[in-house]
Amino acid sequence: MKRTILSILALAMAVTMTAQSKVYFTKDISPEGLVKIYKALGVKAHGRVAVKISTGEGGNEHYLRPTLIRNLVEEVNGTIVECCTAYGGTRQDKGKHWQTIHEHGFDSIFAVDMMDEHGDFRIPVQDRKHIKYDIVGEHLPYYDFMINLAHFKGHAMGGFGGVLKNASIGCASTRGKWYIHSAGESSDHWITAEQDSFLESMAAAAQGVHNWFGKGNIIYIDVMNNLSVDCDCDGHPAKPEMKDVGILASTDPVALDKACLDLVFNHKATPGDDEKPLIQRINRQHGTHIVDYAEQIGLGSLKYKLINIDK
Repeated sequence: MKRTILSILALAMAVTMTAQSKVYFTKDISPEGLVKIYKALGVKAHGRVAVKISTGEGGNEHYLRPTLIRNLVEEVNGTIVECCTAYGGTRQDKGKHWQTIHEHGFDSIFAVDMMDEHGDFRIPVQDRKHIKYDIVGEHLPYYDFMINLAHFKGHAMGGFGGVLKNASIGCASTRGKWYIHSAGESSDHWITAEQDSFLESMAAAAQGVHNWFGKGNIIYIDVMNNLSVDCDCDGHPAKPEMKDVGILASTDPVALDKACLDLVFNHKATPGDDEKPLIQRINRQHGTHIVDYAEQIGLGSLKYKLINIDK
């Protein structure tokens, strides 16, 4: 009997180790394409639905436009949710942030909730290597379901920004962003932590948000367009040198960001379509470490099956 149980456990472990998360892909970067890939996931949004995006820094032209995401947000009767930044600019101050949201056209089409406008609170984190909790906008409990709708692109500090960053830094209040960037050292002023510690803190915070909603209550979408080396948080981003790729979606945020990274790193440059600047930005910041660490702490898998829904 003992040998049989051990054999079963070994088989279960082998199946777990070889299991692949499903990542869906379409080249169709359009309102219709977003709805199509959402439906391909087979997870229906329910209850009060938060659609977490970046509304973009003032002056930025690369954020996901309201006209692109409108059909999806209306399909799920969702509310656009955001939090303030931690670096000045047009979105750390609540008044300026609302002005930027208005200038970028979000509040004229959707219900918008600045989740940390009136405060924040702590949620648990599973991995406590650096941060002991995550500090998020106090309105997070208002929602039953989240669509993490990220613009995949480069980032000056993280190397790249995808759904992991959108869950961690994106859902954190200003104090929460300070806390993550400092790898748990401060929640009242800016401290720049050692790079891997910062990336690991982001992974832990992303897992905190993922666990807060729970299985079946959060999905992830990466839109690979306007592939600048700079983030939507940059008011003057570099011009994209790599052409648009498509939209990817999964219930596994690690597999999803890994699939996007693979599409960048395996891309073959042609005139006017060069992946090298984005790869250099990612490598400069050791950006891929976040997906490696996120798998280590159990947030998701680096193994995935890419399913092209255009075929």
